[in-house]
Amino acid sequence: MGLKVIVGEGQLDKALRKFKKKVQESNLMQELREKEFYEKPTSQRKKAKSQARKRWLKKLSEQTLPKKLY
Repeated sequence: MGLKVIVGEGQLDKALRKFKKKVQESNLMQELREKEFYEKPTSQRKKAKSQARKRWLKKLSEQTLPKKLY
């Protein structure tokens, strides 16, 4: 998987922005960070479960009515 950006004459900044965008869209950096250290399957499940709980609590808090301020 090679990410390529063609650089024109004097357009290094523009090419760098395009390259960074391509890297961001391909999730290449995220994959590298995940593979940098081994994570046990049990800790992966635990982490995913806690993240799901946080999302659920955030959704619930957004749906509640604000407290009366009087």
